[in-house]
Amino acid sequence: MQYTQLGRTGLKVSRLCLGTMNFGPQTTESDSFQIMDNALDNGINFFDTANVYGWKKGEGVTEKIVGRWFAQGGGRREKVVLATKLYGSMGDWPNEERLSALNIRRACDASLKRLQTDYIDLYQMHHIAREAPWDEIWQAMEVLVQQGKILYVGSSNFAAWHIVKANEAAKARHFLGLVSEQSLYSLLDRKIELEVIPACIDYGVGILPWSPLSGGLLGGILEKTEAGRRNSEHIQKRVEQLRPTLEAYENLCKEIGEKPGELAIAWMLHRQGITSPIVGPRTMEQLQGNLHALDIKLSEDVMKKLDEIFPGHKTAPEDYAW
Repeated sequence: MQYTQLGRTGLKVSRLCLGTMNFGPQTTESDSFQIMDNALDNGINFFDTANVYGWKKGEGVTEKIVGRWFAQGGGRREKVVLATKLYGSMGDWPNEERLSALNIRRACDASLKRLQTDYIDLYQMHHIAREAPWDEIWQAMEVLVQQGKILYVGSSNFAAWHIVKANEAAKARHFLGLVSEQSLYSLLDRKIELEVIPACIDYGVGILPWSPLSGGLLGGILEKTEAGRRNSEHIQKRVEQLRPTLEAYENLCKEIGEKPGELAIAWMLHRQGITSPIVGPRTMEQLQGNLHALDIKLSEDVMKKLDEIFPGHKTAPEDYAW
């Protein structure tokens, strides 16, 4: 396994982050346990979850699965850099969502209980809450750090100016601020190259891309469709819209002898500023494929061909101005 620092911190995390969103809704608890055990056996020490995962409002289904896995002992909790998130609604009563100081305190305590641990390594805001002032948010996070309940704070789905504003506000309070940003990023979704990636690099914020396979579109979907595997109507519509692009991509994969999903993750690992793509395997086979991506070395020629198939962005404002 390869390791790197999480942003500007001294914390070492694996170059792949195990996403747990499928645990519960699509992957059984026993299979989830096996995937987590296998991930740990292969050196993946970075696990990501969220209080809303499991998609049963207020139940924290996925966090509970992870918590029961920790409860088995064997050094599981001690070996894992644990990341979870708050923001989404966990109930029908006011203040059971978003980023008020009250919800930050309650949501953290509830996640700790479900995860069966006394601290969270990386506590992430799942979305920006524009109505909550940064002084309120940082004061609440500072209290959690002082209480030993969280160690670091991260964001998810923030715009570049949110990251800048958050970290400037934290700096004024002599607080560490954001150390990571979890963003949508893949060969098919490269918008964060405009401003989010440059802002993160400048502020020492590690980037944790989610959906690196763009909802499965980069996982060899044309070949799977030809083999008779069904997909939703929405996915099929997207496939038809992107067919020439996907055909070019899958042909390149065949040319260099790599599977599409593994190549998509390998490309990301070659990009500046990327800490750990978040992979969300539903099966052990998918996890093994994700691990293979770490061994793929891409030449400048292949990287250039990928840019031709999936045009990216220059750093703003050069992308749209001289």
